[in-house]
Amino acid sequence: MVEIRRRSLLGGAAVAGGLFAAGPFGGFLARERAPETPQVKLGPVADLRDGVPRLWLPDGFAYRSFHDTEWPVVLDDGARLPGSHDGMGTFQAPSGNTILIRNHEVKVTGQAFGPGAVTYDPVACGGATTVEVTRYGEVVRSYASLSGTHTNCNGGRMPWGTWISCEETVHGPDVVGKGNYLLRERHGYIFEVPVHGVVEPQPITAAGRFAHESVAYDPKGGALYLTEDNFGSASCFYRYLPPRPPDPFRADRRGIADGGRLQALAVKGSPRADLAAAQQPGTVLPVTWVDIDDPAPEFPYTEGIPAPTTQDKALRYVSDQGRDGGAALFSRLEGSTYRQGVVYFTSTQGGGEPEEHDGPFDGGFGNGRGQIWAYHCAEEVLRLVYQAQGPDGLDFPDNVTTSPSGTLIVCEDGEHDNYVRGLTRRGQLIDIALNRLTNRAGVSRQRDEFAGCVFSPDGHTLFVNVLALHGMTVAIWGPWAKLGI
Repeated sequence: MVEIRRRSLLGGAAVAGGLFAAGPFGGFLARERAPETPQVKLGPVADLRDGVPRLWLPDGFAYRSFHDTEWPVVLDDGARLPGSHDGMGTFQAPSGNTILIRNHEVKVTGQAFGPGAVTYDPVACGGATTVEVTRYGEVVRSYASLSGTHTNCNGGRMPWGTWISCEETVHGPDVVGKGNYLLRERHGYIFEVPVHGVVEPQPITAAGRFAHESVAYDPKGGALYLTEDNFGSASCFYRYLPPRPPDPFRADRRGIADGGRLQALAVKGSPRADLAAAQQPGTVLPVTWVDIDDPAPEFPYTEGIPAPTTQDKALRYVSDQGRDGGAALFSRLEGSTYRQGVVYFTSTQGGGEPEEHDGPFDGGFGNGRGQIWAYHCAEEVLRLVYQAQGPDGLDFPDNVTTSPSGTLIVCEDGEHDNYVRGLTRRGQLIDIALNRLTNRAGVSRQRDEFAGCVFSPDGHTLFVNVLALHGMTVAIWGPWAKLGI
């Protein structure tokens, strides 16, 4: 076993405010030195699927992987499972099992993988699948639940039993790009997928056409909060205000109505505030919201030939409207999650030296190793929770969720070792899982990123994906409380 210490935030990162400490905007401990922490041992653990050690875990933990697309996987409805497993939501099955709705971030054109009834665009290859599993990762049933979408990255679970699937792209026949002229529909939207019944494969266009990453819903205020991951240029943090309260009993089975208002976050008194640059620990910012007048652009084109609108122009079209109105600049906003009136979201390359302009940059917009922000919905206040000082802390934080006890669980998309890590109420980083995969030819896959972390409704099992062309889903369980999770 290899001994790895829990890293305190002040050992390799700056603590800002606190998520759970006393006070109106409390949280993670803000103190000169984080408390001493016990040692955590991570070591190789055999996968219960076949005995192959793919992950390193703490003592007492076990896991089973499933739906590994290094081998062909055919679902119960006859659909061939795509790879690139990404964001997920969990729901309670009547049997007591867990139902997963899982995105597939497939970026190519070709033939949609699912049946026509759940297909939006017949030549787009992304979408979502639904899987019922036991608490030990044994698959009971599976089928295509959304097909014909493009680059389905993350999303968000809705409390009435649907999953919002996000397209992290603006591809379409009206935008320049390889194979775009073959697409039948515009992309870059969000879709609502029911856990039961059949999806109506139509986008919620008023929630914007941009590089959507994830969604978090505030049940008190009724707003959807949306992250944008425009890799090369500055991104915005948005909210979508539906035209009426969510109604999960609508005939089209969608709780979120189209036709609402999209807005981008701005810092009061600081137009175009550069929040991608390093911030002072304890940063708390009052915010306002900027209306987006044209959230779902349709660019001119002639069918069958490449369109005149460039990818960069299309990717920036919505966020440029926000920045023109004073919206804040962020770096690569990715995962988000809601808990007790607060939306937590990650900025993957935030927290470094300021960029000279708002992009595009080949290496991504942002020079840091990552930030975590907390938006307090009722108070309309933004707070910096975490800012990495180097790769020894969280390294390029991506997808995020919370444990039943309130610990943030974060997937890394770093350049070296990739972990799933916990960020606790006491301001400690805890290593949960380390990628040590190899493919069947023995070639290392240790740089494949983790994605889609989410707990089962009963808190027993952490489900997480390995995001790669040959993706897989993993169910992890063990003594979470003993670990501090």
